[in-house]
Amino acid sequence: MEEKKFQPYIPADKVMPEFTVFSVILGAVLAILFGGANAYLGLRVGLTVSASIPAAVISMGVIRFIFKRDSILENNMVQTIGSAGESLAAGAIFTMPALFMWATEGLCDVPSMVEIGLIALCGGVLGIMMMIPLRSALIVKEHGNLGYPEGTACAEVLMAGEEGGAKASTVFWGLGIAAVYKFVADGLKVFPSEVDYTIDAYKGSGFGVDVLPALAGVGFICGPRISSYMFAGSTIAWFVLMPLIALFGSDLVIYPATMSVAELWAKGGTWELWGKFIRYIGAGALAAGGIISLIKSLPMIVRTFAAAFKDYGKGSDGVLRTEQDISIKVVLVVCLAIAVFMWLFPGIPVNLIGALIILVFGFFFATVSSRMVGLIGSSNNPVSGMAIATLLIATILLKATGSTGGAGMVGAIAIGSVICIIAAIAGDTSQDLKTGFLLGSTPKKQQYGELIGVCVSAIAIGAILYLLDAAWGFGSEDLGAPQAMMMKMVIEGVMGGEMPWALVFTGVFIAVVIEILGLPVLPVAIGIYLPIHLNAGIMLGGLVRLFVEKRKYASEKAKTSSIQSGILYTSGMIAGEGVVGILLAVFAVLEINTDISGTVDLGNIGGLVLFAGLLATIVLFANKGAKSSK
Repeated sequence: MEEKKFQPYIPADKVMPEFTVFSVILGAVLAILFGGANAYLGLRVGLTVSASIPAAVISMGVIRFIFKRDSILENNMVQTIGSAGESLAAGAIFTMPALFMWATEGLCDVPSMVEIGLIALCGGVLGIMMMIPLRSALIVKEHGNLGYPEGTACAEVLMAGEEGGAKASTVFWGLGIAAVYKFVADGLKVFPSEVDYTIDAYKGSGFGVDVLPALAGVGFICGPRISSYMFAGSTIAWFVLMPLIALFGSDLVIYPATMSVAELWAKGGTWELWGKFIRYIGAGALAAGGIISLIKSLPMIVRTFAAAFKDYGKGSDGVLRTEQDISIKVVLVVCLAIAVFMWLFPGIPVNLIGALIILVFGFFFATVSSRMVGLIGSSNNPVSGMAIATLLIATILLKATGSTGGAGMVGAIAIGSVICIIAAIAGDTSQDLKTGFLLGSTPKKQQYGELIGVCVSAIAIGAILYLLDAAWGFGSEDLGAPQAMMMKMVIEGVMGGEMPWALVFTGVFIAVVIEILGLPVLPVAIGIYLPIHLNAGIMLGGLVRLFVEKRKYASEKAKTSSIQSGILYTSGMIAGEGVVGILLAVFAVLEINTDISGTVDLGNIGGLVLFAGLLATIVLFANKGAKSSK
């Protein structure tokens, strides 16, 4: 089998420093910093950036070049702990600000920092625990099928730093070029990072591309097949569904909109149609795609659980270091204990039904999220789409059992918060375990590291949310909290009986048709849910990979070397954008303004030209790899 043939960078029989006091302290500091920066970024624009690669780059700089410590596994432990802060923050900010907004409306009390911290802690620990039994199925057995682009990129960055030479040079060229590009685009704002065009002749449609290095990098690593499935989903949404809505619903007011489709189009064009309607269709497609994916994965999941129970009691004697996980029985006991705690502890507004919903749907979305990030990466993981699907089901069940009004809405958002965090942390854990799998880390020690990162971040997230709310207020112009506003609207819509179920079920049956056609549902569903601009950037990276693969080479070795060099370079590109993304978030918190667009503005054309140049650099470095193989 393939997993037996794979040899990690550090052999299983070699032991070196990994889970050290130094790595825990540095990782915990990075977890808090990345958590705070991403909380602000997500509340401001509705998106977060993956922290795994920036954490790896920083840890490599601190450990290897400042403290002269020489352990790639210690570097990996730092990024494992540090990235947990970003993921937990992403899950929390997409839901919990709704509680603050309801408090200002008099529907509930402002949640305490203890309540926020406990909800985040429960979700984070559950996310890690629910991912552990899936490691063998998704990381080991699916190696070669699930790329985990950021996990792979992170491993490439760390290995390049370890080996030095041409490999390190390629990674750091990608990092440096992407960092400068990202800062010019989103820091100096010399050209827009999102090019957007409305097609007036085909009302309801539009096109654009996010001209960002990380998207091109993800597309190159994922390859043309996955990229094309995602772009197909966006094509359905932006060139079929939205024009149909504009054509047939022109004079209609369709909830959740409060004005006619024609007025929405006049107000904000394609973005109004996408935000008001397509996101619900995409959420329905994601939920259906997730269920289909889980059903198809059940046999492998059952075999994994059975094998874990069979091995329990044998201890770790005779088990390779790289195959050791936290015991499956410990996983089950912890999950049940947390469910009981959430049910009985008065500070968490979750009843028995809510606790059961969290266990069932938490594992479901942990599975879906872990598989999804293997396809498209953590930065593009539609956690909010999964949270919307959860909130729909949870709110319906709570309403049916008599939990209505303010109490029912608070209970629903608490359930949604925990599951949103579960999905985010499970995805992050998957990427980190993939990195560890490639490097030869000890899974059990990485899982301990994830738990430490979650605990530290949970303690800090309450204070971070209070600070941001006090500074600007959630839902304000400065801190719009778009994802939380969406969650708030979904719960109020269900409780008030105004949920657009037709849109949700449209997405469900689109997913069913895709499955009948034999296409992979999740990538297409993600494409429907996410804007076409993002998927177009990924598609272009996939097309560059296709070009590199289809060229004529002197030998198979040259072709392999060319593709590998491209992966190294694009790994650096993902890292460069991630590092600058965190830096810009810090600048925003400190109110440092770097915008010079009033003086220099290249416009959309300039952005497209520069992005084309960036794509050309991928081909350039891939060619260098082919030449070096001679």
